[in-house]
Amino acid sequence: MLALLLLMSAAFSNGAVAQDAVGLAIGTEAPAIEIDDLEDGTVNLGDFLGTKPVLIEFWATWCEQCEALAPRLERAVERFENQVDFFAIAVGVGQSKRAVRRHVERHSPGLQFLYDSRGAAVRAYKAPTTAIVVIVDSAGKVAYTGVGGNQDIEAALEEIVGSEPDVGSPPGER
Repeated sequence: MLALLLLMSAAFSNGAVAQDAVGLAIGTEAPAIEIDDLEDGTVNLGDFLGTKPVLIEFWATWCEQCEALAPRLERAVERFENQVDFFAIAVGVGQSKRAVRRHVERHSPGLQFLYDSRGAAVRAYKAPTTAIVVIVDSAGKVAYTGVGGNQDIEAALEEIVGSEPDVGSPPGER
């Protein structure tokens, strides 16, 4: 699996590819999977799907494209933190849960980090490499997929969030 991830990462290293080019097709219902958190618990993504948009990045400490994408994700988190749930799913290839925890402690990137020790999320979301971003709309459908360090995450979120009611506002202000 590591060889496949490295090969796919190299193939996509020139930047983002077109939307819907990787992973689940646009309009597909997002899988509600249970995945490990960085402590001793689990998180069910289904608890977050279908309420407001969710951004999921498939990520690794060793991924150069993930590192290149990090500033764009940080800006998106700052801008949309009340409107979108943000998750980074650390693939369980070439990194330990402990290494991921150390990275999060040093960088505090603002995303909720999960650990895909068994590859369940990778399989469910058909993520062939790291630096893949999946954005799920408030109806629980895949609205965006992209790969690489040059993705315009803010524009994608703006389009998705802008087309939906502001779930963070009181009903009278929507």
